[in-house]
Amino acid sequence: MTSALHTSSISSLPLLARGKVRDNYAVGDDRILMVASDRISAFDVIMGEPIPGKGVLLTQMALFWFDKLGGICPNHLTGDAPESAVSSAEEKAQIQGRSMLVKRLKPIAIEAVVRGYLAGSGWKEYQESQSVCGVPLPAGLSNAARLPEPIYTPAAKAEVGEHDENISFEKTVEIVGPELANQIREISIALYKKAAEFAQTKGMIIADTKFEFGLDADGTLTLMDEVLTPDSSRYWPIEGYEAAFRAGDNPPSYDKQFVRDWLEQVRINGQPWGKTPPAPRLPREVIDNTAAKYREALERLQG
Repeated sequence: MTSALHTSSISSLPLLARGKVRDNYAVGDDRILMVASDRISAFDVIMGEPIPGKGVLLTQMALFWFDKLGGICPNHLTGDAPESAVSSAEEKAQIQGRSMLVKRLKPIAIEAVVRGYLAGSGWKEYQESQSVCGVPLPAGLSNAARLPEPIYTPAAKAEVGEHDENISFEKTVEIVGPELANQIREISIALYKKAAEFAQTKGMIIADTKFEFGLDADGTLTLMDEVLTPDSSRYWPIEGYEAAFRAGDNPPSYDKQFVRDWLEQVRINGQPWGKTPPAPRLPREVIDNTAAKYREALERLQG
């Protein structure tokens, strides 16, 4: 596995933005070099310590899913080698295996979230209102319950360091209009269903996930950013699910839940961490276990 890369430094290209994980560089006026760092965020706060090799694993998993789901929706991949966008050997080595050269799109400011199971913020909201993002659900569901049908529960994208805000489908209609809002919902559910069905054959449950879309120069809706990685999805191994569900616990997961769970327990001067910067320093055990979870998820999918 490559050495850890917390922040990329590509001086031959203009930096467009640094996100929670990805550093985006302009390649001409129609392409972007997306570099997946080894940064990890939790509760929308970027941790100071990287997870070695995480960016490579995220990129390989995203490429796997872009290929698997290509028949449902166009995606932003150009098919060009990312290394062709930089000139020096040092920069090529820095991005190798952890980058994508993609089309420059007009991003849509909606996180297209699909949930097949009741977990995380959805479970908290259900306990209060028996609904998630305005979608009513049957009474009597418990934590980690499988939903009768996957539901679309969008969120408004926030700036780095801010929390994404769950919104209703009606709000997405206000943002992008009814035609595009319906198209995003239908495609997101279709992507989730196909991915979840495949993951089941590999012994994994995709409890929920989020997709991001943009419009190309012709106005075509295009899948972008990453897709179905442990950073954007909640993966559970099938073999641990039933016991956890019966006990009312969160099932073991392949995502960054390991980091979240540790942060929920940490105390600073006797007080719980307030989920605002600066983040507590991650211990080596949490870093190593998180890296192992990401590796196992990719190996199971590809195996």
